[in-house]
Amino acid sequence: MPLLRTKVCLLLSALLLPTAAWAQEYRSVSVPKAVLYDAPSAQAKKLFIVSQQYPVEVIVNLGEWIKVRDSSGTLAWIESGQVSPKRTVLVSASEAEVRETADESAKLVFRAEKDVVLQLVETGSNGWAKVRHRDGLTGYVQFSRVWGL
Repeated sequence: MPLLRTKVCLLLSALLLPTAAWAQEYRSVSVPKAVLYDAPSAQAKKLFIVSQQYPVEVIVNLGEWIKVRDSSGTLAWIESGQVSPKRTVLVSASEAEVRETADESAKLVFRAEKDVVLQLVETGSNGWAKVRHRDGLTGYVQFSRVWGL
């Protein structure tokens, strides 16, 4: 009976493992220009080019190739050597206000327009993320104003 119980536990564990893959994982493009393809091959159809620091959501990691989703929901493949674990976010709203602290009434540090990439410094649990602009300005932006969290 203990052997059967062990086998059942192992089977259940194996069935539950894929749920860990459902957690969102984001990375950023690490090269100046990266080509995204419609299949995991350099001979596949080229879909578009993204620039350095552009955030992507990892869907499937095959080792040398990673299937990613961009902010518009488009799925594509990128060579794994062209992405970094360094996190960035993309302003998805028409404008995002970046504040001194994680509070709507806090002093405004800067405004970022749609499609501006910001480095993710820290993800808060209160709906705000600490970000840094490429010019060095740092502050807090609401999750709802950016994509990549």
